[in-house]
Amino acid sequence: MQSHSKQLYSEQLRAGSEPHWHAATKHRFVGDLANDLISDADYARYLVLDYAFLDILVSHVGQAVTSAPGMARKRQYSEFLAALTGDEDDYFLRSFAAMGVAETDWRHPSSHAVVTGFREVMLGGERKFAYAEVLASLLAVEWVYLTWARSVAGRAPARFYLKEWIDLHTDPSFEAFVTWMQSEMDKLGPTLSSSERQSVQDIFNRAVKLEVAFFNAAYED
Repeated sequence: MQSHSKQLYSEQLRAGSEPHWHAATKHRFVGDLANDLISDADYARYLVLDYAFLDILVSHVGQAVTSAPGMARKRQYSEFLAALTGDEDDYFLRSFAAMGVAETDWRHPSSHAVVTGFREVMLGGERKFAYAEVLASLLAVEWVYLTWARSVAGRAPARFYLKEWIDLHTDPSFEAFVTWMQSEMDKLGPTLSSSERQSVQDIFNRAVKLEVAFFNAAYED
């Protein structure tokens, strides 16, 4: 077995987020989506919240573009930003139309604690996040999605908006981006001070816990 000292830094972060990592990646939501069991009401509730999160995520990736050292890194985040504001945004709009979600509901959703939590952990307040901290929350949320989507890859629920949500998060370009972020974090780890590593772990943990809360929120009525 690989010793902790030999473990990649990204894997240390993931292990340090347990048991919340398991709760997020094995959530009831994943099985209900893959098996076409989730109701349209619950999925619409989730998707409206996730569209509010998308606005936060786009701003957060913008922070990554700004804070990342070097043009090659900035390009990685810029390409992901283009996917979020292109194909993924289009997915939301088509899905809302198919489920009959009123435009006022998705354009101006009611406030929710989980969205507020993500705004705090990803955008913060007065303090400007360092690159490693920006990467920590982005890696956490996208790695969670890649992990659960991989576990149900190839499943084809009848409703297109369920199937496409799996497909979006098992797409080779998305997988390559998450893998690249893992390698980025592995390189950064040895350069961080103990206090910086603690901050990165705390942010990673908070983001993973919020993912659990996000899936729970789908079932709130």
